[in-house]
Amino acid sequence: MTRRLILWLTAAVVVFWLGAALLGASVMREEFDEVFDSALAETGQRLLPLILDEMSLRGDDDGDNDEPRTIEPGDIPEHDEYLTYQVRDAGGRVLLRSHDAATAPFAAPLVSGFFDTATERIYTLGGRGGTVFLQVADPSSHRTEAMTEGAVALFLPIFALVPLSILAIWLIVRRALAPVGALRAAIGERSGMNLAPLEGTALPEELAGIAASVNDLLRRLRTALEAERQFAANSAHELRTPIAGALAQTQRLVAELPDGAARERARRIEESLHGLARLSGKLLQLARAEAGVGLAAEPTDLVPVLRLVVDELPRKGRDDGRLALRIAPGARVLRAVDVDAFAIVMRNLIENALVHGAADEPVVVSVDGAGVFAVLSGGPAVPAERLADLTGRFRRGDTAADGAGLGLAIADSFARHMGGRLELRSPPPGAASGFEARLVLPEGRRADDRS
Repeated sequence: MTRRLILWLTAAVVVFWLGAALLGASVMREEFDEVFDSALAETGQRLLPLILDEMSLRGDDDGDNDEPRTIEPGDIPEHDEYLTYQVRDAGGRVLLRSHDAATAPFAAPLVSGFFDTATERIYTLGGRGGTVFLQVADPSSHRTEAMTEGAVALFLPIFALVPLSILAIWLIVRRALAPVGALRAAIGERSGMNLAPLEGTALPEELAGIAASVNDLLRRLRTALEAERQFAANSAHELRTPIAGALAQTQRLVAELPDGAARERARRIEESLHGLARLSGKLLQLARAEAGVGLAAEPTDLVPVLRLVVDELPRKGRDDGRLALRIAPGARVLRAVDVDAFAIVMRNLIENALVHGAADEPVVVSVDGAGVFAVLSGGPAVPAERLADLTGRFRRGDTAADGAGLGLAIADSFARHMGGRLELRSPPPGAASGFEARLVLPEGRRADDRS
């Protein structure tokens, strides 16, 4: 838009300048003609009495001399004449002429007034009762030269005007559109994690309405998202107690029933209730992730937290001996992140690797001092087009394993709230197969630094 404004405004300025210059040149030509014509007439009116007196004194008006009298350089100092003249009798014979005038009579009739030839404009003035005529000639080239120099003086500034206009218009447009860029940047910063209203106090009147409309949209979106989060959190929370009760009764029923079809059906109900309990737990985690939990006021060493998560999984029956933890001796990772949020992320990444990784290959959890926590599992490589889609809600790869497809979505949401990122790579660098999830937590802001 800025480029188009500069182009069209510059073109408009140049067109207007050219129009004004053409109009000025036209007016200037008319004025020049008036000035030159006035000079011709004034010169003729001044010269005629003087020439007639001189002719009377010299006796050049008796008609006996066939050769025209010429004002020689010896009589008047040498000079360039813009105006030339001839004195002619009624028969057209040249009686007297200026030293630059042609010897042949001017090609103009002996009639008082102005007459134009191909090369000159001639003014004729009669005297002595129409027996003597003075003709003063002004070369057309003289007028053309004056007109050309004047027109050049009008049009020449355009060559300097165009680049200066572009620079001036660019500065003006850039300054005028600065609020538009600021508003665009502010809108671009808004997302599902940042629905704060736009600051509209410094915006011009034309943009204040847009900011108000965007704020209204953000408010409605914030209300809708908050309602969705509360619904998911409340639903998952309210379901935990009846699910736990139903699961306990089902487990009791399984224990009391004899072997047979009824007991097998009870076991399938128990498995379904276990899955429903895990789903409600995932929904609670997702609601907490979308609530923006992630940062802490003070940095905490996350290595002990990772050890607790890894030690907890075997006690809950979620490890079949494949889990391996590799931490360099004395390693510390100090980050200002919420400890519970970090534990949820690592638990989801490890559980995802245990469930979907190859059952005969280990799951390796490692950490380095740069704040990178990696979970590596075996199995076939995930296609690149599916890899970027795995962090969506209820998205699963090509697997028959149990799961709701929320683990990686929860981990990705928490990672962004913690100021980090979740990286998925399949196969990992240097391997032909397998899957690696990396939580990268660079040094970032603390919770009390957020605006």
